[in-house]
Parts: sequence; structure tokens; C-alpha cells
Amino acid sequence: MMTRELRVLGLDPGSAHTGWGLVEFAGSSLRARGWGRVSPPRAALGERLAFIVDAVQRIIGEQRPDLVALERVFHGKNARSLIVLAEARGAILAAVARSGIRIAEVTPAMVKNVVTGDGRADKRRVERMIRLQLGLGTAALPVDASDALAIAIAGRQISSAAPSTAP
Repeated sequence: MMTRELRVLGLDPGSAHTGWGLVEFAGSSLRARGWGRVSPPRAALGERLAFIVDAVQRIIGEQRPDLVALERVFHGKNARSLIVLAEARGAILAAVARSGIRIAEVTPAMVKNVVTGDGRADKRRVERMIRLQLGLGTAALPVDASDALAIAIAGRQISSAAPSTAP
């Protein structure tokens, strides 16, 4: 019997850099199908957010995911950076909602736990596990994209265990 493939787009929100990673799941196998990061030009916040929205919509159109996994925001370097991060996340949520694709929201601890088995793993350990699980070896992988691939893997796992959290 042929197993249906599921394509999950992971998004790691940020106003300076938003990482994205597409993981394809077929049965118990998983494969990275693409990754990158969106880096808006230095401009007013509204212009950066518009750039991110356009880029996310373009990525969704090109990659055609079945599910989008998005990291939840819990803390920032300071109150101002947390607010800006939340605004970027809101813009991304709106872009994804407009596409009609299901959204799975994951916490950083969920991502770390799913990928490494330890909810307090550091970024280097998460990246090592992503490279191992997806067979990426020494491929160029910006940290934002590595995080997005991890978010995709975690989003797939929680979406199969719980109903969608689409807005």
C-alpha cells in the first residue's frame, strides 16, 4: 500500500530573519525538500512585515505544504524585541491563514523535545540532530533554516496528536 506524503513547512519567525524549512514525510521516512531564510531590507517595521508576508505567501505557493508549523513566542531579549517578534509572528499567521492551510503551533521546548528528546537542548544539538535525521551532512544551513526544519518535524508530530490550532 502506498503511503501518502505529507509536506510540512516550518517557520521560525523573526523581523530581521524568518527561517523556513520544508520537510516531506512518507510513512516513517522524512526528507528535507527545501530551506532558507527571509531577510527583509532595513526599513520601517511595517515595510519589513509586508516583505515577510509577501515572502511567506510566495514560499507557500512554491512549496505547496499540507501543514504549516509555526513557533510560539514566549520571550525576547527585552520587552521591545518581544513585541517586534510577536508582530512578525502575527504577520506570518495572517499570511498562512490567508492560504487556508492548517497551522500547528509549537513551543521551543516541544521542538527540542521532539528533535532531541530533551526539551532543554541547545541550538547546536538541535542542528546536529536535524542534520542527522534529514541526512544533510555539511550542507549550508543557516541557523534560522535549521530551526525551521526542526519546527516542521515537531509540527508534524503534534498535528497528528491534536486538532489544528488554525486561527
